[in-house]
Amino acid sequence: MDKKMEEFVLDILQSHRILTLATLRDDGYPQANTVSYANDGLTIYFVTGATSSKVRNISNCNKVSLTIDRDYADWSKIKGVSMGAIAEVMTNPEEIEKAMGLLMQKFPALQEMPEPEEPPAVIKITPEIVSVLNYGVEFGHTDLVEV
Repeated sequence: MDKKMEEFVLDILQSHRILTLATLRDDGYPQANTVSYANDGLTIYFVTGATSSKVRNISNCNKVSLTIDRDYADWSKIKGVSMGAIAEVMTNPEEIEKAMGLLMQKFPALQEMPEPEEPPAVIKITPEIVSVLNYGVEFGHTDLVEV
């Protein structure tokens, strides 16, 4: 990925707050969920319940897809990214602390939330393929780049 494309993707990651994550269910159907996230470069983190279907699905198949975009009234301004990525439930305490720091920085209200009864799962998403959508270039313009 060239520097200009990486800056475009990082701008989208930094300026958005939610993504749609697609995982694969046990029955073979894809499952799409909306999650709030923080990122460190192209690496994305989110928190979910340790017994959630997202965790179960990722444990069975760590290949995921995601999209980050917003609703645009003017189609010529549409910008977004989708990614094919590898997801993992984090276990290293230092890495979890780093991820939680990024999430707390992006979402300060997390500090006010009561402690959950059971520890949540922290998920790390590492992109492998990024599809960049930029209608500012032309209607329907996409670039597919490997990370």
